[in-house]
Amino acid sequence: MLFVVLFTDKQDYGHIRAQHLQKHIEWLETNKEVIPVGGSLRVELGQVPKGGLWIAEADSKQQLDDLLKTDPFYTSGLRQSYEILHWSKANDDRKVLI
Repeated sequence: MLFVVLFTDKQDYGHIRAQHLQKHIEWLETNKEVIPVGGSLRVELGQVPKGGLWIAEADSKQQLDDLLKTDPFYTSGLRQSYEILHWSKANDDRKVLI
């Protein structure tokens, strides 16, 4: 099943993001089969991110929930909240990675 996971970071936690960024990137690489696309969200380029977004392929919401709780951004306390949404891709036959 396809999912989108939306994250909101705690305000004024940019230093926590910077401190754990490399570990987070390595974690994403380790979990690229489940999370092939992930990245930060900003209002304007150059600003500290307000959160993040993943496009994921998993067996269930519970699998994603369990996995994201091992992410260094989550375990460091950066995340204020998250939402796991089922995603219905418009062009289901077209598989592309950004």
